Formats: sequence, C-alpha cells, structure tokens
Amino acid sequence: MTNNIEVFTQNSIRITTKSGKKIYIDPLHIKEESHDADYIFITHDHYDHYSLEDINKVLQMETIFVVPEKLDYKLRKNTYAGRNFVVAPSMHYENEDFTFDTVPAYNIMKPFHPKSSGWVGYNLNIDGVAIYVAGDTDATNEAKSVKCDVALVPIGGTYTMDATAAAKLVNEIKPKVAIPVHYGSIVGKPSDGDSFASLVNDEIKVEFKIQF
Repeated sequence: MTNNIEVFTQNSIRITTKSGKKIYIDPLHIKEESHDADYIFITHDHYDHYSLEDINKVLQMETIFVVPEKLDYKLRKNTYAGRNFVVAPSMHYENEDFTFDTVPAYNIMKPFHPKSSGWVGYNLNIDGVAIYVAGDTDATNEAKSVKCDVALVPIGGTYTMDATAAAKLVNEIKPKVAIPVHYGSIVGKPSDGDSFASLVNDEIKVEFKIQF
C-alpha cells in the first residue's frame, strides 16, 4: 500500500502512481536533478515547503503545479511554470490521473500558520488508496474529519503537532498506515518517531520513511 511513497525530509514526499506518474509534495533536499515531476503540490510558502532550488530539480515543462491561491503569483514570477492549478481549503478536485481534497492546515494556539492564510493539506485518492498529507497543522477539527488509508502527519512540534498530538489524531481518524514526517532535521528529534509509534494504537501500522 505504501511502496509507492517516499519521504526525503521534512514534508518532502514523492508518490508514484501505478501508471508511472510522479507526484511531489513540498520538494526539499532533493539530491538529484531528476526533472521527472508530473505534479508538484505545495502546502504553503515557508522555506522548508516552498523551495525553488528543489522545485527546479524536479520540474519539467509538462509539470502541473497544485498550489494555494497566495502562492500562485509568487510561483509564476519565479519559475517557468505555466500550468498552475490553484486550490482553496475544503474543496474537492479531479484531474485525469486522480482526485483529491484540500484540508485546511493551520495552528490553533500558535501564530506560525494562521487559518486566514488559506494553507492546505491534501487527501489524494491515488489508485484507490486515500493518502492524506497533512502539511503544517495542528489536530484541527478538519483534520479529525479526514477519512484515509494512509496518513502522513507532522510530529516535530514547535510549528505543528508534536508526537503525542499526532498520535492522538491518528488514533481518531484510524488510517491503515501512519507515516510520521516533519521531524528530525529542522524541528524535532529522530527519536520522536519512536515516541509517536509507541502511542499509536496497535491496529494502525506505523512506517518510518523519512530520510535523515
């Protein structure tokens, strides 16, 4: 179910569809210039999620960007991208390869990601599997309402949920697989993954995919 999911660092993710399409989310610390992105999804504009250096390593002429509205102009100004798909929170979208929903991503009691910014996570239905990439968020009511098979959730704390809050969210939404992200480099410790896993209910499989 998750063999097609790679996590490079932070929230930098690559998903490969059965037809071979490459979907990147928040590319960061990309080692090779692969220029193989069919889609690039961006959750918000912080430097560890919107990295032009890394975007340009995977970008090709046919790449389709999926971005929140506030990122559309910035992206067009800084890349040769011409195929921007602009999204808003709490919406459903379809394209020829898959469908996805946007989930508001924001902090509840912290100032780093205000709800008013319109930042999002993505719940992608790819080849019949619902993959939720939460983005930088706390355990919001919207996050608690997500139905998915695989949940990639931030656990590093400071700017997002910590391991305890993320485990509580995962136990509530009950995916088949939980993958912790956004820890062990800029925020959080590598050992946070073990803390998270110890708090997740036994019926949910925890997989570690992040590259330190």
